[in-house]
Amino acid sequence: MDDVKFGEILLPGDEDTQSRREKTVRQKFWPTFRRAVRQVPFSRDVVAGFYCALDPQTPTKVRGVLLAALAYFVMPVDMIPDIFALVGFSDDIAVLSAAFAMVRGNIRPSHYEAADRVLADGPEEAMKTI
Repeated sequence: MDDVKFGEILLPGDEDTQSRREKTVRQKFWPTFRRAVRQVPFSRDVVAGFYCALDPQTPTKVRGVLLAALAYFVMPVDMIPDIFALVGFSDDIAVLSAAFAMVRGNIRPSHYEAADRVLADGPEEAMKTI
């Protein structure tokens, strides 16, 4: 994937686009994360990014970028189907890495603390709260 594609995928979008993405991410994040957790080398960052994207105090543009990356992560149709072991999530990892590089300073310690709690308790517990 080239930089132009990242730019297209990570556009924050308008309010309607962000609302649609947020709904999709809320519904599909934990089941997708559970399948990908062993293949994503920075799972803690992904979960912290999830909490940052849902935090109303996060700036709109940052939320938009994170929601775009997380929506790409949870969508069943992407560049490389996720059913291919080891390779399937490589495009998702690239998109998430680019998004985190863009917004890293906005992911607060409280987002990481929430990520640590859910990773300790397991995604099943997190699904009950969302």
